[in-house]
Formats: sequence, structure tokens, C-alpha cells
Amino acid sequence: MLTKIRDKAHGIFAQVMLIGMCVAFGLWGINNYTDSSKEAGVASVGDKTFYQQDVNKAYEQYSQQFQGMSIDEQSLKGQALEKLISDEVLLQYVRKQGLVATDNDTREFIKTLPYFQVNGKFNDGQYKALLNSQKMTANEFGNRIKNALTMEQFQGGIVNSSFATDYDVDNFFKIQNQQRDVDTITVAIPVLTEQPSEADIASYYQQHQAQYQIPEQLSVEYVELSLTELAKKVTVTDEKLKTFYDEQKDSYTTPERRKISHILFIVNDKIDDKTALEKALKAKQDLATKDFATVAKAVSDDKLTAKTGGDLGLFTAGSLEKPLEDAATTLKLNDVSNPVKSKFGYHLITVTELVAGDVKPFDSLKEEVTKAYQKAQAETGFYESGETLTAMSFEHPDSLQAVADTLGLTVQKSTLFTKDKGEGIAAEDKIRGVAFSEEVLQGNNSTPIELGSDRLVVLRQLEHKEATARDLNAVKTDIIAALLADKAKLLAVTQAKQIATRLQAGESMQAIATEQKLNIKKVTGLSRNKPQLPAPLADAVFKAAKPVGDKASVVVVPLPTGEQVIISVTKVTTGIMSDDDKKKLELAKKNIAHAFGQAEFNTVVNSLQSSADITLTPKAQLLEQAAQ
Repeated sequence: MLTKIRDKAHGIFAQVMLIGMCVAFGLWGINNYTDSSKEAGVASVGDKTFYQQDVNKAYEQYSQQFQGMSIDEQSLKGQALEKLISDEVLLQYVRKQGLVATDNDTREFIKTLPYFQVNGKFNDGQYKALLNSQKMTANEFGNRIKNALTMEQFQGGIVNSSFATDYDVDNFFKIQNQQRDVDTITVAIPVLTEQPSEADIASYYQQHQAQYQIPEQLSVEYVELSLTELAKKVTVTDEKLKTFYDEQKDSYTTPERRKISHILFIVNDKIDDKTALEKALKAKQDLATKDFATVAKAVSDDKLTAKTGGDLGLFTAGSLEKPLEDAATTLKLNDVSNPVKSKFGYHLITVTELVAGDVKPFDSLKEEVTKAYQKAQAETGFYESGETLTAMSFEHPDSLQAVADTLGLTVQKSTLFTKDKGEGIAAEDKIRGVAFSEEVLQGNNSTPIELGSDRLVVLRQLEHKEATARDLNAVKTDIIAALLADKAKLLAVTQAKQIATRLQAGESMQAIATEQKLNIKKVTGLSRNKPQLPAPLADAVFKAAKPVGDKASVVVVPLPTGEQVIISVTKVTTGIMSDDDKKKLELAKKNIAHAFGQAEFNTVVNSLQSSADITLTPKAQLLEQAAQ
């Protein structure tokens, strides 16, 4: 199961675990923002209380998967809160059930995490350094992973026990491969020239003033802690740089490239050790006059590699048994080893490609080493200064000057910006989001804002301008255009509804199209796998009811442009399993079973949540409503 988690993380257990990783190895841990004991909780599950900083961090991590998408911030915050609560409900339940993950499973899983690996292998120094940077003990982090693995056990017990019958699979393909014949008519938006009255313009302006406002604006003052700036202040000497270079020499080394081939003489129930060794020695003699690849093709018992002359590809340390690895490492180019014993039999090994490793000299890397050294030296001070920044901005919520003086930072100022757009520091989405938060608008310092892994910003309100209405004359042209567009769309909607009503009453689509000078588009054999219509229309076609007898099923679909499409589903043909589907039958059964299992698991989690002891503050309730 651990392999499944690593290779394809999915489901609630993996989400908890991965979000936990992000929280643990973002620049600051959850508890670094403020002292939770000084504020009231936002929500609770049993004895577990969540604070505003918990919700903020959950939102920050949750929203990353929706970057670039236009989704309401409050809705995302509500979803993040729901996720936080549902995860805790499940965790408390599995603990009560006595489910546990062993220490060994936890250790082995941690070793697979890329955060702690150097060159693809677990590195204890990297592990300890990252934990220390978070002020987290190995025991604390291990417990987080244990929780995630325990939840995985519970989910796996439900999902992996689910199954799909032949009937389920057959029914799936009947629906999946279903074909439908449809006729469509598109009602275009008419072009209107009649101008609206002054009264209509004034009325529209009064009803839609929010659309014609100068948006709310804000400017802030802020202090920024930057690892790059701290690094520039680190004093360097050649002696220190050379010591650092020697310590990090692996980073400046190109490893040796070694490609190998082999000839295998297998040892098994039919061929004993002595016979296999004699064959290997005979082949070694033949190689004195024959090409290695030719002999490999002729006599190697590894038939797969024999086709390519025994080629095993690039040699990677740790990928072979030690005797084979020793031989592959010590051979010179084109030399052939003596017979080497492995659990499979005897091998003859040769190196077919050899490029020596290379260490870049210090003098050619001095500038790069200098920057790396300065950054490494500055990191400890950066973390410590970050803690000071966090603590002092909380202790002095009405000013940034105290923290600026303590850390030697400058209080900077931004120009006015809106929620959607800004310049300088306000060009950052995170900055604008926090600047317009309730906390800052009330006159307090913000919580620390992470900009990447090496910048931390605290801001406070400098100037706030409420949204103001623009003068009617300034937006009159826009209002006229909006009125005409609305009226045109309404006419298209009305016409489409009338046509649909007539079709449902039994009138001919051809007669209506001729009467109203509209075109009919016929599509036969429309399928889910090969849609011949735009996605919104194809989706509506397969959601429409089946025709009853000779009476077609009629639906009206609005397009984003405002056009209205009347769809008449005239025929539905039940899908059949294709030859290609039959080849994938077991995979289909497995995927359907997994879908059933996941649905059952979600039902269980929802049931647990409905009966859990959950308390929400009014503010949290509003967030949950926004998520609906």
C-alpha cells in the first residue's frame, strides 16, 4: 500500500498527507504565525480546535490546485475549512477503531519522500536540516506520517474490497458506447437598432450601479524580509569559500558515465554450477577472437538482452549484486571480466562506453560558490529573523516601525491598488488578497505572507478608498450597449422556448425551420467518445431523456455567446462492447470497482461527519455556506 501512496496519491488519506507535507515544508509551520492561545477558535471537532491561522494555511495549500482559475475566494476558503474538518473527523474515527501504522512502515515511507533525498537517495542530513528549520522533532513529523498512513489503511479497506460484476461492466459499456441521433436549430441573437429611452437608461443605471463603480482601492505600508538581501550582507573570504566548495564538491561533480553489457550462463535445476562456469570460461576464450555482441547473441541465456548484444544500459550504483557491481566499476573500456557469480548464474561483463567523471575547478565556479555560500550562511538568520518578524508584528499590531527597527528593515509604501490589479508589491496576488482581508481593513498588521520560499512580508493599511459610483453620463454608452444586448438575448430565449414548445406539441422541425428561415443540422451516431458537437451541446444531448415512441426529446441549450440551440433527440441506440473494449475488460472492471469503492468511502466519511461533534463560529458558518 505504501507503494500505491507514493506512485499515485489519491483519496482523502493522500490529500491529508500531502497537505501535511506542504504545511511542514513551506517556509513557516502553521504554529509560527501567531500564538494560538491568544485567539478564539474558529471551529472544533471534538477536543480539537482550529484557529484562524489553521484555516489560512489550509486555504493557501488548497487553493494552489486552482491557480489560474476564476473561483470565488470565499468559496475556496469555505472548501478548505470543510476539508480541514472532514480530515480531522476521519482521523479521530480511525484512532478510535485502533488502526495504527507501524514505526517501520513510517520510516520506510519517509525514506521515499523527495524532500529528504539527495541524488535520489534518502539523506539523513537533509532530513534533520529540514526538520530543524521547522523547529520540528523527528517524532512529531513521524506522528504526522503515521496519521496519514493509518487513514490510508481505513480507506484501502473500503476501496480495495469493492468489486464490479459482469452486469456492472456490461451496463457501463451500454451507456458509455451509446449513440444518439439529433436535429438542432440555432437561434441567433438579433441585431437591434432601436435605442432605449432615457428612463430605461436611468432605471438600468440605478439597478446596476455596482457594475459602474470605481472599484475599492487600497494602499499599504509593509516590511519585507528577503533571504537574497540577507545573503548579500554575508562576508566571504577565499578560505571560507574553498572550505564550502570542498564540503559541497559532489554538487560540482559530473559523475562517471559507464555503459555495460553482459553474457549470462544460467544455473538452475537442469544446469549445475560447474557446467555453467565451464561455458563461461569457454566463452571468455572465444572473446579473444570474436566480438562481444556476437558471442552474446549466440550463447547468452539472457535472451532479452542477447538480441542487443547483451546491452544492460547505463550502470547505476546499487542496481546490481555486489560482485557484478564491483566488476562493472573496476573494468577498463572494452575489457572483459572473468566469470562473475550471481544468484542467476555466471556473467561475463564488459564496459562498452566510459566517460570519466569531472570535477569543476574552484576558480571557474567562484561566483556560483560565493552565492551558494552566502545563501547557506544566511538561511539560519533568515529563519530566526522570520520568527522575530512574526512575533513582533503580532505584539505591535498597530505599527510596523518596531519590527523594522529591530531587524534593520525599511517600512515601504505601495501605490493605490484594487483587489484585481496592482503594481510593485501589489502585483502579487497573495498581497492583494491579504490586503483586503478583514484583519487588515480593521487596522491590524497582517499575518506573515510567504512570497516563494525566500521572502516574507507583513503589511498594514495605509489608505483605503471605498468604491464610488461613476457618473451616469460617463457610462451611458456602456449602459445602452448592455440594454440592447439584454433585450436581444431575451428575444432569442423567447423564440427558442416557443420553438421547443411547438416541437413538444408534435409540430415538424422542418416546417418550423422553413417558416422562421432557420437551418437544421442533423447529426447521426453521436457518441461520448467521438462528439461531433461542441462540448456543452454534446453534454446536453446525453443528459436529455430518451425519446418515447415517435416523440423526440427536446431541450434548449444556451451558448456562452447568447445564442440558443434547440436540440431534438430523435433516436437512441444502446451501446455494445467493442473488440477494443473487450481487450480492456479487466481494467474496466477494476476501474469501475474502484469508483464504487471510492463512492462508498465518501459516503462513510459524510456519515461520520454528520454524527461528529463539530462546532462552528458564525464566521466559519458563513465560510461553509460560501462553499456550497
